[in-house]
Amino acid sequence: MNFQDLDHSLGKLQTRKKNATKIAPFVALAILFTLIPIYYPSMHPKKLSQVLSSSSLVPLPDSNTQHQSNNSSNSSTTQQVNVTKSDDHVSVAPQEARIINSTDEKCDLFSGEWVENQEAPYYTNMTCFTIQEHQNCMKYGRPDTDFLKWKWKPDGCELPIFDAHQFLEFVRGKSLAFVGDSVARNHMQSLICLLSKVVYPIDVSNSTDQENRRWEYRDYNFNMSIFWAPYLVKANKTEPNNIYQPFNLYLDEPDESWSTKIQDFDYVIISSGHWFSRPTMFYLNHTLVGCLFCSQPNVSQMTSFFSYQKAFHTAFQTINSLKNYKGVTFLRTFAPSHFEDGVWDKGGDCVRTTPFKRNEKVLDDYNLEFYKIQLQELMVAQKQGKMRNLKFRLFDATQAMLLRADGHPSKYGHWPKPNVTFSNDCVHWSLPGPIDVWNDFLLELMKREESHR
Repeated sequence: MNFQDLDHSLGKLQTRKKNATKIAPFVALAILFTLIPIYYPSMHPKKLSQVLSSSSLVPLPDSNTQHQSNNSSNSSTTQQVNVTKSDDHVSVAPQEARIINSTDEKCDLFSGEWVENQEAPYYTNMTCFTIQEHQNCMKYGRPDTDFLKWKWKPDGCELPIFDAHQFLEFVRGKSLAFVGDSVARNHMQSLICLLSKVVYPIDVSNSTDQENRRWEYRDYNFNMSIFWAPYLVKANKTEPNNIYQPFNLYLDEPDESWSTKIQDFDYVIISSGHWFSRPTMFYLNHTLVGCLFCSQPNVSQMTSFFSYQKAFHTAFQTINSLKNYKGVTFLRTFAPSHFEDGVWDKGGDCVRTTPFKRNEKVLDDYNLEFYKIQLQELMVAQKQGKMRNLKFRLFDATQAMLLRADGHPSKYGHWPKPNVTFSNDCVHWSLPGPIDVWNDFLLELMKREESHR
C-alpha cells in the first residue's frame, strides 16, 4: 500500500502554439513518470497483479438473501472496500488504505516478508512466567528452533525490533486493553514476555481464571487488561455445561464484559475470528433469524460471514457510542490457522519449520472473506467516529501471519499420553514465536499515532 495521494491533477493543457513553452515542462514530467516505473520497477512493489473481480469492488458476502431484504436498512451503512488479490498477498487499494490508516504515509508496515534474524528470540520459556502450557513448545520437546529466527521486513522501510524500555516509557501513565478471544490473550502474553526483560507486572485481577486479567506496571503507572469476548457481542450457551453445543449470539447487542469497561483506556486492541466457525444461533432484536450448523427445523441456515459482519458492526458502533471514550481503537485483523491434511479434529496438523515465502501462500476462502469484512466495518466505524474525533486504526496482522504455518504449537503443547488422542493446535502461537512481531507493530503504530497528534 502507498498511503500518499498519487492523484496529481495537472489540469487541461491547451494545444495552441503560443502555449507550447508552458506545455513543455508538463510533457517532460509525463515522460519521466512513465519511464521510471518501467526501468525502476522496485519503486512500485509487486502487490496488485490479480483483481478479485472485473471492477475490484468486493461487496460483503451473501448470507441469506431473504434476510438481507428484510434488513436492508442495516446493510445500507456497510461500505465497500477495494481489495485486490495477487500471487503474493492481499492488499487494500491505496485510496482505502489512506482512509483506514491516515497516519501511515511513510511506509506500509504490513506489506513485506519474513527475513532471517539470528538475534531472536528475546525471551525464553525459562524467563517468562505467562506462557501457558499449550503454547510452551520448548518445554514439550519441539526439536527445531529455526522458526524463532525470523523478523518481519516491510517492503519500504525497516520495522524496529520491540524495545521494552522504549515501550514502557512511551506508555507511562497510560492503559491498554485487549478485547477478543484466546488469540488476543496470546498477544497480551507475548507483550508481557517481551517486557519481562525490564520488569514483571503485578497481577491485580479480580478473578483466578485466564479469561479476564489485569496487570499493573506500577513504576510506570501503566496497566493492561484482557477482556474475554470471543464473539464481541452478547453470547450464551444453549446448554450451560457443554461448549460444543450451539451458542446463542445476540448480534445487535455488545458483550458487556468489555463494552462497559473500556471507556477509560488509552488504547484498545479489538480482534476476533476463530469462534465464528462454531455452531451458533443468530438473534437480531431478540428474534431468531438463522443459524450456523444447527439442526433445528424451520431455521434458516446462514453463514459465519453474516454473524462476523454483524458482530464487528455492533462492536464498533458500541465504541462510537461511549460518551467518555477518547482512546485509540486498533482493529487487529484475522490471523489464519494452518491445518493441513485434515481439519482440527480430523488429524489436521502444521508441521512446517520455516515460513512460507510471500509467493507461496495466498489468502483465500473464508480467511479472505473475514479479512474483507473487518476492513469494511473499520471504514464504517471511522466514518461514524469522525463526528467525535474518535480514532480507529488498522493493525493488519493477516499477511504476516498467513506465512507463518511454522509458528504454531502443533502437538508440542502437552506430553503424549498412551491411548489418548489430542488435537493438534494450529490456531494459537508458540511463545516465543512469530506472534512477538505483533508488538513490533504495536509500538510502531503507537509512535506514529503520537507523532500526528
